[in-house]
Amino acid sequence: MTSTAGADSGMARSERRTGTAADTVRQVVVLVTSVLAIVAAFLGSGAAGGTPIQDAAGGYLDADSTLIAPGRGAFAIWSVIYTGMFAYAIWQLLPRQRAEERHRRMGYPIAASLVLNAVWIFVVQLDQLALSLVVIVALLAVLAWIFVMTRRMPPRGAVDGVITDGSVGLYLGWVCVATAANATAVLVAAGFDGWGIPAETWAVVVIAVASAVGVALAVWGHGRIAPMLSLCWGLAWVAIARLTDEPASVVTGVAAIIGAVAVVIVTVGARVADMRAGGAGRAARDEASEGETTPA
Repeated sequence: MTSTAGADSGMARSERRTGTAADTVRQVVVLVTSVLAIVAAFLGSGAAGGTPIQDAAGGYLDADSTLIAPGRGAFAIWSVIYTGMFAYAIWQLLPRQRAEERHRRMGYPIAASLVLNAVWIFVVQLDQLALSLVVIVALLAVLAWIFVMTRRMPPRGAVDGVITDGSVGLYLGWVCVATAANATAVLVAAGFDGWGIPAETWAVVVIAVASAVGVALAVWGHGRIAPMLSLCWGLAWVAIARLTDEPASVVTGVAAIIGAVAVVIVTVGARVADMRAGGAGRAARDEASEGETTPA
């Protein structure tokens, strides 16, 4: 009986080190969904002869469709995001990562986010603008969930931090802006008149909400850089579009600039505060350790 228990314990330790068949399945699913997202993006770009995203769904997702729509140059960030997510798929596929608890918990949610991304493109191609908002809100919720997990389970090393947390952060920050633009497009397409409130006022409110989300991510994430970069990238391109293209709106452009600057300032402040707190904590631990080892 004792030998059986010992064998079971040894097997459990071995599985924790090398992983299980379920871990291998998860790794493959993440890799396949990352490729699926890239293929869907390629098809959605119109490069294979389909309708480009900006021309689908009545053109309501194009850069000149609403006051919140980012300029076309903003969408270049998708190449960075897809590269980052594919890098994560390769990283978590490595044997040393197979049994890591953070990848076990994040793997399927990340795969779900990539599937939702592909579904969003497919839905837009079918001109289902209202349904696309449902999909992107679900995507945002999943990414927020993953962000919470990255916060609760810190990366094991700088490489993991850049590939995993950095890629997820960029993804989340951009989708925050994309969700705001998508929601605005749905309202405009539905003929929403703003209840008599000027469109620019609504645009400023939406930008303020997106900026507040960025500030919240900065504070709660202790100054995570990646979400700030992509969210501010999106806001900056909203400003560029409104100040240089149609529909022109200086008020909206300036509001987007102010929102981006606010997110940057809060993120940097939170980052500095976290570094100082970490340094103070290390100093206190070192002092306590010296006190324990110093003879009385």
